[in-house]
Amino acid sequence: MNSRSKLDVSFLTWNIYQGFDVLPLFNPSLTPAQLPQVVTQVFRQFLATNFPVRAKAIAKAIASEKPDLIGLQEAVRVNLIIPTFRTVTYDFIEILLEALEERGLKYEVAARNNDAEAELPDSNGNLIQFLERDAILIRKDHKLDVIRKQEAKFETNLTARIAGQPFTIFRGWSSIDVKIDGQVFRMINTRLDPSVEAIRNAQALEIIQGPAKTSLPVVITGDLNAPPNSSTYTLFINAGFKDTWNKVGEGPGFTHEQKPDLLNAISTLIERFDYILFKNGWEPLEVELVGESQNDRTNTGLWPSDHAGVSATLHLEDHHDHHHDGSSDECSS
Repeated sequence: MNSRSKLDVSFLTWNIYQGFDVLPLFNPSLTPAQLPQVVTQVFRQFLATNFPVRAKAIAKAIASEKPDLIGLQEAVRVNLIIPTFRTVTYDFIEILLEALEERGLKYEVAARNNDAEAELPDSNGNLIQFLERDAILIRKDHKLDVIRKQEAKFETNLTARIAGQPFTIFRGWSSIDVKIDGQVFRMINTRLDPSVEAIRNAQALEIIQGPAKTSLPVVITGDLNAPPNSSTYTLFINAGFKDTWNKVGEGPGFTHEQKPDLLNAISTLIERFDYILFKNGWEPLEVELVGESQNDRTNTGLWPSDHAGVSATLHLEDHHDHHHDGSSDECSS
């Protein structure tokens, strides 16, 4: 676009990858005695996928788009607790905010949901603490006023086992109501369960019947862990949502997924799991992928994430009869 209306709003959604394959921890044959060694192996992969380096590549891609609002998934916080030394913290949100600021882009957290938490021993006498989070970032220098936020865990979540012990993998969503030029819209950000369709669909319905049940213009950003025409995707379409990529995207728009070590020579993105969905008074103008090409990789060869991001600009129709509504107050946490 050559010119931009004051009611054009740009969004970017990106699963920035927690940095390790979680499946070894949920191996059914894993025993308590074996757990510390597996934790060490998983943490070594986390270190090797080097989020501080990847964050610079992610920030470079974001800087090419300069979105008003960003939905992040897998924006984790990991603590390495070394009892004889100190706690080393890897806060993906803070690391990314700093990388963006190095490029002259000032964002802040508008909403954040805290999801699954774990604390596990490694084989070196340390503890590894893990907190999965999703977050909405907003540009500080744009005329967007957040007038309300909601942050919640889903009521339906997967329970698995780590070394024989039950572990609930909590997931959730967050939303913000944003005023721009006297009008209000809602943005919802989430990541749905990747492994069980029935749980994923229950979570989708919690969003559809909760924060998305509003007369406000709504945008959903997120990793739905489901391709187009899946039962999960269809729930959103049947609820009146439209898919920005289907409207104005070119090509297949694959976003998922690179190998867990992020070093695959050729891109292995073969599915579309990441979406910007909309309803109630939006017109999509443009959409494209970010972080999917070879020149998006770090100098050390890492892909920025195991997902590509999706960046879109939507025009908010000038309907001043859209009022801020409280239809989802019961969903606030």
